[in-house]
Amino acid sequence: MGFYNVSIAGIAHIDAPIVVTSAQLCERLAPTMARLGLRADLLASASGVVERRWWPVGTQPSQAATQAAEEVLRTTGIARDKIGILINTSVCRDYIEPSTACIVHGNLGLGSHCLNFDVGNACLAFMNGMDIAGHMLERGQIDYALIVDGEGSRFVQESTIARLASDTATETEFREQFATLTLGSGAAAMILGRSELLPDGHRFLGGVSRAATQHHGLCKGQLDKMVTDAKTLLFAGLELAGHTWQHAVATLGWQAAHIDEFVLHQVSGTHTNSLCRTLGLDMAKVLAIYPQFGNIGPASVPIVLSKAVQAGRIKTGSRVALMGIGSGLNCSMAEVVW
Repeated sequence: MGFYNVSIAGIAHIDAPIVVTSAQLCERLAPTMARLGLRADLLASASGVVERRWWPVGTQPSQAATQAAEEVLRTTGIARDKIGILINTSVCRDYIEPSTACIVHGNLGLGSHCLNFDVGNACLAFMNGMDIAGHMLERGQIDYALIVDGEGSRFVQESTIARLASDTATETEFREQFATLTLGSGAAAMILGRSELLPDGHRFLGGVSRAATQHHGLCKGQLDKMVTDAKTLLFAGLELAGHTWQHAVATLGWQAAHIDEFVLHQVSGTHTNSLCRTLGLDMAKVLAIYPQFGNIGPASVPIVLSKAVQAGRIKTGSRVALMGIGSGLNCSMAEVVW
């Protein structure tokens, strides 16, 4: 669906403060890797992820999301009592219940009229949250929406390293859990509003989505473990992205040459480069953050967008494509005119 009265008021991100290199993780796994005959630099060389970030021990997803939300509220100047809905989109949650959204809602001191809930859809949830809020804004149901996400990879990576450091860990187990080591941590927040209230806002035109749920078993994550068939997932994801791109061309009138910046959910170097080749995207129009930050899940797209704006890559009038693939499999593509 296309939106005619939805704009981005502002976006913010928070980088987790602790830098953890791939070399450090491989050093902890050195005995296992040597026993299995794996290269000592396999993590960085195979994924292109040189570093990722961790939060301090004990940091909850709601705390990270709250930090990003406070920043976007500060920079936009939108009053808290104007927020009509808060949607948390993180894979990471404080608890099974209550929702992480209600914790962030309470942290921010938002009004009792403000709806709040979690949306879960792997790495696509932030874009799904934008879409849900966009429909509510388009109908005039609310004036402003706050979308938040806080991701932390420390616990699952520490748990994975402990398993793979065992003398009984097999090469199959290592390869199935390898993608877990590419995850990163960070937080993002975005305020969307009705365009008529935001004369200096950035138009959110809506987008398209496609599903290939026959591939739901290729990446399965728990709190302490993620198992991935990385090669099959890559090929299936690229095929789905191709179908979604064709739908975007037909529905949104996209041509790769006419898009000024491609804001991609980034899993690894192989994934990012393969996606660009498959869709014919100019790599010069892609801000690659995976080498320093890894795969930050659903926070990846808004963090890349925020960093691209900060870097001056996105200017007034720029056509920006937001593009993500999430395990399941689902794919979404949407356009913002900055």
